[in-house]
Amino acid sequence: MALPLDRKGALNEMDVYQISCDLKPGVRDYTFVAALDGYLGSLKSAGKIEGWRLLRRKLGFGMPALGEFQILIETRDLAQLDAAFSAVSTRNEPVEGAHHGVNSLVVNFQAALYRDFPDAHRVTGGERF
Repeated sequence: MALPLDRKGALNEMDVYQISCDLKPGVRDYTFVAALDGYLGSLKSAGKIEGWRLLRRKLGFGMPALGEFQILIETRDLAQLDAAFSAVSTRNEPVEGAHHGVNSLVVNFQAALYRDFPDAHRVTGGERF
C-alpha cells in the first residue's frame, strides 16, 4: 500500500484538519487568500502546523454541502494540533486579529479531522472485524 512520501522518500504521516466553507456574499477570493495566508502562514512560521493547502471547487463539481473551498491543515500529530488550538484559543493578538480576519469572510464553516492511512504502526493479521 502506498503511503505519502516526503521529498526525500521517507514516510510522512500527517493528521489533516479539513475545513470546508463558502465566502460571504461580496467577498473577493483573493481577499480571502491573503487573509488565510496571513493567518495560517503565521501558524506555520511559529511551528504550530506543518503546512496548509487551499483547494477550490473546479468547474462547479463537488458536493454542495461541503462548500466551495477546502482548507487542509497538516500537523505531525494530535499534540501539535492541540498546541495550535491552544495558541489560537488565547484570543490574544496578533493571532486573534488574523483568525478574525479569516472568519469574518466565510459562511457555512464545517470541520473534520483525518489522518494518513494505513497507520505505519498497525499490525495486521489479528483483526477480528
